[in-house]
Amino acid sequence: MTYTPNAQRYDKMIYHRVGKSGLLLPAISLGLWHNFGSVDDFENARAMIHTVFDLGITHFDLANNYGPKPGSAESNFGRILSEDFSNNLRDELIISTKAGYKMWDGPYGSWGSRKYLLSSLDQSLSRLGIKYVDIFYSHRPDPATPMEETMGALKTALDSGRALYVGISSYNPAQTQKAVGIAKELGFKLLIHQPNYSMFDRWIENGLQEVLTDNGIGSIVFAPLAQGLLSTKYLKGIPEDSRIKKPGASMDASVLTAVKLKQIAALNDIAQKRGQSLPQLVLSWVLRDDPSRRVSPVTIALIGASRPAQIVENVAALDKLDFSIDELSQIEEVLSWETEIAAQNNPWKNWVAEHRSSATTWEKRKK
Repeated sequence: MTYTPNAQRYDKMIYHRVGKSGLLLPAISLGLWHNFGSVDDFENARAMIHTVFDLGITHFDLANNYGPKPGSAESNFGRILSEDFSNNLRDELIISTKAGYKMWDGPYGSWGSRKYLLSSLDQSLSRLGIKYVDIFYSHRPDPATPMEETMGALKTALDSGRALYVGISSYNPAQTQKAVGIAKELGFKLLIHQPNYSMFDRWIENGLQEVLTDNGIGSIVFAPLAQGLLSTKYLKGIPEDSRIKKPGASMDASVLTAVKLKQIAALNDIAQKRGQSLPQLVLSWVLRDDPSRRVSPVTIALIGASRPAQIVENVAALDKLDFSIDELSQIEEVLSWETEIAAQNNPWKNWVAEHRSSATTWEKRKK
């Protein structure tokens, strides 16, 4: 069946300017981290891509290792792009990819060296079947590689035409400021930063948003729903088809503490009073403009999805972005019930630690 995009796809979607640039991106965009790999239902993935574009979402976010197997999300998206998005529709899309996590064996298959980043970008372009990506990211900071080398590779991606813009992901405030300075010295600008951010992990509020605002850099936050934790799916137990149940999941059942479940139920009550589902409330909150702080609001919330109906529900969050002072106070009260340090409750803690522990694996082998 031939895909014909919705002719009214741009009528309702909200587009935000990314930092101090000319690029506009949809306030809600789609990440292909899960459910688009070789182990997943291809026709369901195709239906989700169609649904997204029909809703006016033009931005598709990938990474070299998305799957499983690694690389297969790019291959599947490339196939859909080739088969369904002809007649210059590529020019209506913003496609991003990233490199930083392990993609192949050996000392050149991970982290932030020039060798790895540019080789990975070439492989991504081949899998996607396109000549350039719109945004190319350094997926994580590399403690063993000079940042000048990593930023220099991003500049080469720009200068060679393999990327139109470049950004960074998961860099802390100090690392971000350093990257900005090096990029300026090399004669280019970082467009965007992709950190994780949700009601349950607000680390970007402790300095990163100020750095981004001061330097005119946009923000696109991943896992705004805390990988589905901020939904009602876990209030009556753990569903068999949930992400927590999947092998190799980046969070496990230990995050479902009694306090967390109490918070989720209370937040759901607030959502219902607003006429929203819990995911809609959470996405509206992530995109809120907080006048009490001098920082720019989050530019884009990056959602994941397992079925088209989920995407439709999430995008409806844009129908109600305003909050009353009382609603914001209620949310803060619920979130204050968790008294432990945010980092200790971060569902990404074990996953990040696992990947960071291999930072100097190859150096250690030499000794």
